[in-house]
Amino acid sequence: MILGLGKEKLPVKTSEQLLLMRAAGLVVGRCLERVRDAAVDGVTTGELDAVAEQFIRGEGAVPSFYGYQGFPATLCISVNDEVVHGIPGERVIRDGDLVSIDCGAIVEGWHGDCAISLIVGGSGHARPDDVALIDATRDSMWAGIGGFRAGRGVYELGGDIQDSIEAAGRAYRAGGLDVEFEIVDGYTGHGIGREMHMEPTVFNERVKPKGPQVRVGATVAIEPMVTLGTYETHELEDEWTVVTDDGSRAAHWEHTVALTERGLWVLTALDGGKADLEARGLPFGPLAD
Repeated sequence: MILGLGKEKLPVKTSEQLLLMRAAGLVVGRCLERVRDAAVDGVTTGELDAVAEQFIRGEGAVPSFYGYQGFPATLCISVNDEVVHGIPGERVIRDGDLVSIDCGAIVEGWHGDCAISLIVGGSGHARPDDVALIDATRDSMWAGIGGFRAGRGVYELGGDIQDSIEAAGRAYRAGGLDVEFEIVDGYTGHGIGREMHMEPTVFNERVKPKGPQVRVGATVAIEPMVTLGTYETHELEDEWTVVTDDGSRAAHWEHTVALTERGLWVLTALDGGKADLEARGLPFGPLAD
């Protein structure tokens, strides 16, 4: 599979197109804020999905996921050992559950795509290894974002993400927390723009090819998926929900990011990524906000 990836492309967008993607990204970011607030003990995943659909449509946007290849909901909500593509429904979430929420929206034909992971009930109900998993996965996403620089091959982001995950595991173990992180096999980030999933592949682990060169105006969705056990997964009978083979918990983080002349612009972060980028010494480069 990887050998054929040298033919992939990473197209660039105009300033006007990036601003439309930012509008879609803001809808997604604000939607996830509302869903996060609503994700409390006793709520069903279907009720969270209804919150999201009402918000997105109320903003004059369209849910990216609803109807995509037959997907029946606005959000993907994955709980505990579910990695991605969980279908919202009657499942009740409880304090201590690890929940990943993936959201997409379309504004004037342009997509934004973002995912978060959280512990229901907050840190007081969290297992230490779950908190470590969520934090390590989020940090690896920002490592990938930081590697999105002009002149690099986009596949090289996989090495940045893998290095971050491995360093986090070593640091936690050195601090006395016995955790082992694994990057989920076979799932990646992607290009994004007029379509939700476009070329190129954005790997979450190191590969030999470098891929198409990153240029100003390029946009990708960077989304590591990491577990506390195996990297192996399988799909449930619903033909969507992906779960870990060993029942270990998983986390998923994602942002849509653009490279501008000034630096990095995280289109799905409400602040454009300013706080996280500057905390990591990375250039924040919005066009307008």
